[in-house]
Amino acid sequence: MEDVLAVYQRAYDPAYPVVCMDESSKQLLADVKTALPIKPGEIQRYDYEYIRQGVANLFLFFNPLENKRWIKVTKQRCRTDWALAMQELADDIYPDAEKIIVVLDNLNTHAPHFYETFPAQEARRLCERFEFHYTPKHGSWLNMAEIEFSVLFRQCLNRRIPILEDLIREIQAWYRQRNENSDGIDWRFTTEDARIKLKRLYPQFQD
Repeated sequence: MEDVLAVYQRAYDPAYPVVCMDESSKQLLADVKTALPIKPGEIQRYDYEYIRQGVANLFLFFNPLENKRWIKVTKQRCRTDWALAMQELADDIYPDAEKIIVVLDNLNTHAPHFYETFPAQEARRLCERFEFHYTPKHGSWLNMAEIEFSVLFRQCLNRRIPILEDLIREIQAWYRQRNENSDGIDWRFTTEDARIKLKRLYPQFQD
C-alpha cells in the first residue's frame, strides 16, 4: 500500500509518467422496441426487454499528474489484449518516456506477459519501458483508475449501447472531452494518513 502511495507523491517528470491502469467490461445491449421520444419534463421511456450483443472489454489508463486518460476497447480480455494495449501505451501515448510508472492490480492478465505475445527482442524492450507497482489484495481502491471508471459509467455508459463501434465512439468522445477540460482527481490520501486510519493493518510491536 505504501509503495503505491509513494508513487503518487512523486514529483512530475515527463520522462517518467505515472499511469494508473485498470480494466472493466460493458455489456452490449440492443432494444427490442424503439424507445419513445423524450418530451420536456419527462424521463426517457423504453421497453424493459433487450437483446444481448456480447461484452466488450475496456482498458483504462489515467495519468493523474497530467489529467490525461486513454481507453482501449477490445472484444475480449486476455493476456495478449493487455500486452498489445501496453505496447500502444509505450509507443503511441508515451513514445519519448524513459520509463512509464504503472499502478495496477494483481489480476492474472496484468503480469508482464510480453514474451507470450511478442518476439523475445520486442518483449524485452517493453519490459524495460515499464516499472510496475501493484495494489495489495483487497486494495484496488488505491488505484485512481477505478475512480475514472466510476465517472465513465455514470456519465457515459449508464444506458444501453448496442454495438462495439458505438461504444468506441462514445468512450472516445468522453475521454477526449475530459482531457480537453483537464478534469482530474483530487487525491489526498497519503502514507501518513494510511498509518493513522489503517493502523490495524500494520504489525504491532511491543516496546
